[in-house]
Amino acid sequence: MELRANWSKKVEYILAVIGYAVGLGNVWRFPYLCYRSGGGAFLIPFFIMLFLCGVPLSYMEMAVGQYTRQGPVGALAKLCPFFKGAGLATVVISFLFTTYYIVIITWAFYYMFNTFQSKLPWQSCDHTWNSEICWDGSNRNSSIFSSAINTSMSLLNDNGTSPADNNTSSYNFTRSLGYLRPNNTRSPTEDFYIENVLERSSGIDEQGSMRWQLVLILLLGWIIVYFCIWKGPKSTGKVVYFTALFPYFVLLILLVRGLTLPGAIDGIRFFIEPRWELLLDAKVWINAAAQTFNSLGVAFGGLITMSSYNKFSNNIIKDVVILAVVDAFTCILAGFAIFSILGNLAYNQATDVENVVQEGPGLVFVIYPEAFVSMPVAQLFAFLFFFMLVCLGIDSQFASVEVIVTYIQDHFGTQVQKYFKRKEFLVIGVCFVSFLFGLPNLSQGGIYFFQLIDYYAAALSLMILAFFEVIAITWFYGARRLSSNIEEMTGRKPQLFFIICWYGLSPLLILGVMIFSLIQYKPLSVAGYIYPDWAVGLGWFIALISVVCIPAGMVHAVYQAKGSNIWKKFCTSLKSTIVEEEPVQLKSAEFKTSEKI
Repeated sequence: MELRANWSKKVEYILAVIGYAVGLGNVWRFPYLCYRSGGGAFLIPFFIMLFLCGVPLSYMEMAVGQYTRQGPVGALAKLCPFFKGAGLATVVISFLFTTYYIVIITWAFYYMFNTFQSKLPWQSCDHTWNSEICWDGSNRNSSIFSSAINTSMSLLNDNGTSPADNNTSSYNFTRSLGYLRPNNTRSPTEDFYIENVLERSSGIDEQGSMRWQLVLILLLGWIIVYFCIWKGPKSTGKVVYFTALFPYFVLLILLVRGLTLPGAIDGIRFFIEPRWELLLDAKVWINAAAQTFNSLGVAFGGLITMSSYNKFSNNIIKDVVILAVVDAFTCILAGFAIFSILGNLAYNQATDVENVVQEGPGLVFVIYPEAFVSMPVAQLFAFLFFFMLVCLGIDSQFASVEVIVTYIQDHFGTQVQKYFKRKEFLVIGVCFVSFLFGLPNLSQGGIYFFQLIDYYAAALSLMILAFFEVIAITWFYGARRLSSNIEEMTGRKPQLFFIICWYGLSPLLILGVMIFSLIQYKPLSVAGYIYPDWAVGLGWFIALISVVCIPAGMVHAVYQAKGSNIWKKFCTSLKSTIVEEEPVQLKSAEFKTSEKI
């Protein structure tokens, strides 16, 4: 049997896992979900979900990967063949993830390149690409401004007070970049994102042409990803020393700067003061569960894959504790840094904090660039921020690619060697295919396609496959049997807390989130744009691409199982194959000389 490569150093594995789990979701998804769930009220269910679901499932996945020395498909096929489709579903989700997640990295690169100018291009409306409704405060004689003034004057109070004596937002004005602008216009930052970066069309029906600048940057991003993983754990381990640590340096800078800005205390207060009544809202708990899964990378296959390159005697529980503590620390650090800046934006706009936060790309590529304009040395702060986004995204991106590469090697090794003599060539093939599938996101209508995938690909479907993964490992293979495997590797069984979570608490929490997600489902709509029925159908098709792997895997497992009839084949497919094979649990010393896969 061919020996499996190991991480060169334990610290490289830890940094790789941290880099994979701690990503863009900690910077923009966490604060947005926190805002939408009532600020501080979100922190309570988040830590409960992290403690009762995130930590136990991370421990389970790391143990499975380290013991079987396989990716998610091979691991589940050994533990319980009947549920091997859940492992394949994680590979499918990882593939979908690689095709659109790198688009965020592409946008971050584009913004980063545009910081090398004497004046940030999203600071004013005097560019050829600006739309007619762009407003930067210098076009006060325009017909738009006159129309807005007339509208405001018609709304004078009965007592004769002027709109300036009241909340300006009630009179069709918004404060942006230190000036008042009519509400039916765009700020320069929003106009830059829509007209320059995206060249956005009117809807998903109108795809338009490709943005060639973004295509070239996308290609650059994939080249970087390739050289991060082309040698397997050996090359990945070296890269993460920088990509996993640099974002903390930038977050600390943003935190220190943010705390010095006027209005920062309002943002911090919103972040830490809970609205207790919202704890009774099921949606808050759903958001907390979704953030836990996305921030730790549970059910994406990455933890199983990276742990499969560990030495057999590696102490897993230490890795789990480090991952959970760092993830929670990063969320809190990012929360303080981000909400301090959002508090300043609310101060500048003379509004409340919740009125300046937007979801996803809107937060990262509209709100933050606006904040940097008012800072000294704006170009430096903007460059550091977008470079941080690149580092955060690259970590998660190459880990997802590694899931796909590991699956292909583990299951099609002989066939692959006929066409790809070395792993480097296989990685090129995977990166190129993902690059092609990502191109539709870069057309003029690509933003609508991007948001469609983001909404449907890794939400409900992720909960479904996570549920089947948990019951396959803890119910059918057995939590106590997994406990014995951990003792065989580390010399110590896991605590009773983990056994209880594996058997009952974690599956029930996932099932509850899954049910409430279905009950509260609403078709996708973004910024007032209603997706057509065919696009919603396409979204559900994308969601089901991974889910359908589960029943397909069940049928295939029963078909391949030994037995004289269907019932016997079914019973055989539920039995682990580990005891029937040559033991894979070789001691770590036997792997010290393993360098290549």
